[in-house]
Amino acid sequence: MPTTTDFERMLRGVALRVTRPRLAVLSAVHDHPHADTDSIIRAVRVNLGEVSHQAVYDVLRALTTAGLLRRIQPPGSVARYESRVGDNHHHLVCRSCGAIVDVDCAVGEAPCLAASDHHGYVIDEAEVIYWGLCPDCSTVSSS
Repeated sequence: MPTTTDFERMLRGVALRVTRPRLAVLSAVHDHPHADTDSIIRAVRVNLGEVSHQAVYDVLRALTTAGLLRRIQPPGSVARYESRVGDNHHHLVCRSCGAIVDVDCAVGEAPCLAASDHHGYVIDEAEVIYWGLCPDCSTVSSS
């Protein structure tokens, strides 16, 4: 788990000022992978006390733009954030409870899948979402 010093270095490394809200958001997302915005706000408030929704939204946008966080939004879900960036991994989503877990690329480096026709695009990422039932939900449904 990264320390506050690690988070400070990350922020400076992408030319962002080190602020308490940015540190708190980075920590919350590292502690709660695939968390939605409301969950992140609750976690940040545990560390900082009162902080506005807008402040957290602004920090999430800045950290995502800087490449320190990744925003994902599986169909039918709210936006979620994760700290695992730069490796073009994929996700497995439970159809029942909505739990999300990371799945490494099946083949090689990013984009790890080749499009049948690239239409002249330079492809640098492939997004794959696997759907199914998590172990807890599949046990419930088979009972």
